[in-house]
Amino acid sequence: MKPGIEIRALGGPTALLDVAGLRLLTDPTFDGPGEYPLGAGRVLVKTAPSALSPQQLGPVDAVLLSHDQHPDNLDTAGRHYLAQVPLVLTTAAAESRLAGSCRAVGIWEYVDLARPAGGTLRITRVPARHGPDGTEHLVGEVAGFVLTGADLPTVYISGDNASLDVVRSVAERFPRIDVAMLFAGAARTELIEHGHLTLTSAEAATAARILGAGQVVPLHFDSWQHFTEGGAALLAAFTDAGLRDRLTLLRPGDRAVVVLDSV
Repeated sequence: MKPGIEIRALGGPTALLDVAGLRLLTDPTFDGPGEYPLGAGRVLVKTAPSALSPQQLGPVDAVLLSHDQHPDNLDTAGRHYLAQVPLVLTTAAAESRLAGSCRAVGIWEYVDLARPAGGTLRITRVPARHGPDGTEHLVGEVAGFVLTGADLPTVYISGDNASLDVVRSVAERFPRIDVAMLFAGAARTELIEHGHLTLTSAEAATAARILGAGQVVPLHFDSWQHFTEGGAALLAAFTDAGLRDRLTLLRPGDRAVVVLDSV
């Protein structure tokens, strides 16, 4: 059987990955639709429920948490879920606030997880910038991740990143990215008057080209009101860029098995 990964989108930034027999979850968000406070009188509005509840999801081997300071990346139910997870890889800021099984990973540092059938899956923390240059003090620390292993596709999970320069730095360190899970949606809030907090659809297509990604699975472009571009914009941008065949769009609840002949 050719190596690959299974990805199931749950809505927003939350996805379940099955990689070499390991179950990994990105940014747990399970709360229902509604308004979620975000300090200084601001709110984020969730428009759709998660495709799975924590009970339906069941146990995972690790959570890859891009950041904890925004409710669209870690909500109340997600925080409760972390209590039953054996390992949460995240930022130093998140570790200081969450404790428990959280483990801070420095940029370009890695953690190796044992694969059930032998060997390891390496999870490398990579940079992410959650907005225009110079807004880091407003949006806080964010992590991206790259998954690698013998006979496995190399997978990039961007986290809430809006910087193509960051994407270029990842491509320099990892010249082969087989699957890019790009947080898109062109998010906008009143916190940043000019610029987006995540990649636009056109930037996601450019990122795919920079990375040379064989397949792109966008996340975090649905289920929240502050996204200004959805699946239709992603499809148009990748079509315009001549990359339509590399794009896999998943609605909440959808799953895809990405198998790469060349691995």
